[in-house]
Amino acid sequence: MKAFGIRRIGAGAERIDLPDRAPGPGELRVKLAACGLNFADLLLAEGRYQERPDPPFALGLEAAGTVESLGPGVIGPAPGTRVAVFTSGGGLAEYGTFAAERCVTVPDAMPFEEAAAFQIAYGTSHVALETRARLQPGETLLVLGAAGGVGLTAVEIGKRMGARVIACARGPDKLAAAAAAGADHLVDSATADLKAEVRALGGADVVYDPVGGDLFEAAFRATNAGGRILPIGFASGQVPQIPANHLLVKNISVLGLYWGGYLKFRPEVLTDSLKVLLGWYEAGGLRPHISHVLPFGRAAEALELLRRRQSTGKVVVTL
Repeated sequence: MKAFGIRRIGAGAERIDLPDRAPGPGELRVKLAACGLNFADLLLAEGRYQERPDPPFALGLEAAGTVESLGPGVIGPAPGTRVAVFTSGGGLAEYGTFAAERCVTVPDAMPFEEAAAFQIAYGTSHVALETRARLQPGETLLVLGAAGGVGLTAVEIGKRMGARVIACARGPDKLAAAAAAGADHLVDSATADLKAEVRALGGADVVYDPVGGDLFEAAFRATNAGGRILPIGFASGQVPQIPANHLLVKNISVLGLYWGGYLKFRPEVLTDSLKVLLGWYEAGGLRPHISHVLPFGRAAEALELLRRRQSTGKVVVTL
């Protein structure tokens, strides 16, 4: 079957052919319709992600499609069911064989493009803000990288949870996307003094940071006493070093989050979160933002949009 992925770590992503296999015990075979891309796909291609499949493999950590067949011992979802799947790779291919517990039934009214772009971005922000940070109504939430795949969902969910949201992004177009998602205040990371701007607004109670680098340091210094900081990722390429003495003096908590990591020790956290999120979606309370939908033949271009930070929200490849 055709796929887009890695023959050898470090050689770059390309069009490849992979064997198509039948589902084994506990697995489903899914005919894939769309794949949502993430910054983690770039790390996977370079061998720098937390999970490292053996090559050759297809990129794509989240996808959506239709169940074709069930492996031994699997009782559902039945063939013909529309599902979204979170995996460690394999979404950028014609078909995928996945563990049944990694597949979630999606509403009939949800387009495959939105289903493929939903789980990681919304799931990360919901678990981060609800389970980890315990964001409260009336608190101030600072979102860095607020126009990115996870950043926009953090703005949207933060507003739904009753927070005042400060969105930090680069340039007027990206700030406009954050404003459309519900941000109360906008800070241009290309021109503004983030620390001064946030302090002038009363400081941040919770910081959501998928960027790292210098922005983390500025946000850290603008965090209120008793605040919580959520390192989500390091899109800047720089992992910040945290001064523990400042944590002590200001009683600040740093709460790491790797959304997929919950599958290994508390999978019910993700299952329960996705039930809530899909309920919000069906009620019209969430509006996934997809800036680019490209066909399979332009998968390399889709990845380059992420690498060059030329997208807002999500980038999706259709199959």
